[in-house]
Amino acid sequence: MRRIKGSPNEEDTCSSPSRDDHVPVYTLVLVLVLSVCTRFYKITEPPHVCWDETHFGKMGSYYINRTFFFDVHPPLGKMLIGLAGYLTGYDGTFPFIKPGDKYEHHNYWGMRAFCAALGSCLPPFACLIVLELSHSTPAALIAASLLIFDTGCITLSQYILLDPILMCFIMGSVLCMVRFNTHRLRPFSFSWWFWLLLTGVCLSGSLGVKFVGLFVILLVGINTVFDLWRLLGDLSLSLLDFGKHLLARVFGLIMLPLFLYTTIFAVHFIVLNRSGPGDGFFSSAFQSRLIGNNLHNASIPEYLAYGSVITVKNLRIAGGYLHSHWHLYPEGVGAHQQQVTAYLHKDYNNLWLVKRTDNSDESITPVPFLSSAHLIFFIRTTRNLHSHFHEAPLTKKHLQVTGYGINGSGDVNDLWQVEVCGGKKGDPVKVLRSKVRFLHRSTGCVLGSSGKTLPKWGWEQVEVTCSPYVKETPNTQWNIEDHINPKLPNISLSVLKPTFLEILWESHIVMIRGNSGLKPKDNEMNSKPWHWPINYQGLRFSGVNETEYRVYLLGNPVIWWLNLLSLALFVLMLTVASLAKQRGVKMEGMRKVHCHTLMEGGGMLLLGWLLHYLPFYIMGRILYYHHYFPAMLFSSIFYLFHPLSYGMRGPLAQDPASSMAGLKWMESWEF
Repeated sequence: MRRIKGSPNEEDTCSSPSRDDHVPVYTLVLVLVLSVCTRFYKITEPPHVCWDETHFGKMGSYYINRTFFFDVHPPLGKMLIGLAGYLTGYDGTFPFIKPGDKYEHHNYWGMRAFCAALGSCLPPFACLIVLELSHSTPAALIAASLLIFDTGCITLSQYILLDPILMCFIMGSVLCMVRFNTHRLRPFSFSWWFWLLLTGVCLSGSLGVKFVGLFVILLVGINTVFDLWRLLGDLSLSLLDFGKHLLARVFGLIMLPLFLYTTIFAVHFIVLNRSGPGDGFFSSAFQSRLIGNNLHNASIPEYLAYGSVITVKNLRIAGGYLHSHWHLYPEGVGAHQQQVTAYLHKDYNNLWLVKRTDNSDESITPVPFLSSAHLIFFIRTTRNLHSHFHEAPLTKKHLQVTGYGINGSGDVNDLWQVEVCGGKKGDPVKVLRSKVRFLHRSTGCVLGSSGKTLPKWGWEQVEVTCSPYVKETPNTQWNIEDHINPKLPNISLSVLKPTFLEILWESHIVMIRGNSGLKPKDNEMNSKPWHWPINYQGLRFSGVNETEYRVYLLGNPVIWWLNLLSLALFVLMLTVASLAKQRGVKMEGMRKVHCHTLMEGGGMLLLGWLLHYLPFYIMGRILYYHHYFPAMLFSSIFYLFHPLSYGMRGPLAQDPASSMAGLKWMESWEF
């Protein structure tokens, strides 16, 4: 008998099950209704900012006001939050300064409701995924029920956060992938194309919310590779037909998601066209496209000269502006002199005066242009840019950079030589376009931004050092941005605006470096990945004492601990099934069905859990408990823990009178 194209090998020990089971429509409707009810219950409480609402609510406001900002995540989630707020009457005026701030008359419920709506999709998605993988209606309903009453998922869904948006796209990607797999016997049919393309749409959405979306992309990619490998081994399928399969997947799972992902950023840049708090993270050329930025349609002198007041920006992405302020380095950190840092925002303390080394009068006209000469930088705090043989605060092999002297008087360690990178001695320094380095005359080191964040004594600004390694790198290259000199003619900066691909590339470099720079601050709690599966410690969203409205994110200890046991049992069962298959043990009827479900369906879910969990062990950034939820979507909680989801009032758990007194099973739980 001729085998159907793309069908499993009939000689496999574990054969594919039939698809007779289904969930009635009314059952799915019931799942959705219960999910919506649990997510929308008390959606407006507490009526104040909770945890990261201070970030993502504020970013939604930025979209409404079209104000440019910087975030370490791609823009889709914040764009959708802003759109939800705009459509439900929020005017973007609430400041979102800190957790606990009262919303008062501001219309915040729409943004919370949008997140709750996407969080409500998780149980129906779970139901359909489990049904497709196991063909067991009871298993599908159990999975949906666990998610419906999981207080962890409920809590994450009720606030203005990226997590419910991300999890919705991740679950949507998995659902579309397994639905596409069920149509493999009908290649290139309408339903086959529909689920393939919808998988690509969900993948672009996952990555467009957070870079964690790369994990589900990897999961779908691995599934696709195995699918193509199976097709390649089907001798009834011609190489031409295999090529069509390959091109279809390249289009649906690579080209379409890339196009949509790029479109997200195009909309992001079009909407956020006004200058805002994110300007300083980006290059001078990038800033010139923002309305309200001092570089937008600006006219400034083209070439640098003595007597000019300038700002100097490091070419390392998010390297910052050369900056100094009144504060001194603390005792024991190099010389006890004025701090010099790199600051990511525009500030008057970024302004420097370029002086002659001979202190001659810069009021003479015409003003001589600067060209690979010696100079002194003079900050508005009346001190000169200075370096000496003291080690830098964080980068110990580099030298310290300080502000030194009084009213412009200093010593030979204030002398710097400007050098145009890629040019020759005597070349003029062109504003925005010239890449320049500043060589310290006394020590031979070169001025640079290390990219490391200083402690609180340095106001968590970026370390500036003088590097003995004179190789040209973005860390030691700078450009002149602001340039004030009334004695020089001006040119328009409109010709320097970057292309879309340039700003797209730059924004990704900034996000990646921003993510890597998210290190734990002094006395800040940093959750460990091994804490998460054992439910070692939750996350406080709001309130700390008995007079406040307290919300605490915590998973179900019973279910989460049983999940660990289930994972161990699954690995054991998978090993036994694999050995049985390898030894040619014959299985009939439901045993073959269970074997197939175990190895393919269960194996894919285990792989998804591993891909969304293990990478956090090698991440250097600060981590939080909520990072585990994409890997633990199937955890749940019993009704007795319901106050954790909807907030708590009254005595704390350690008080015998508290309704939570008997539920604090671990001292590390903080409710």
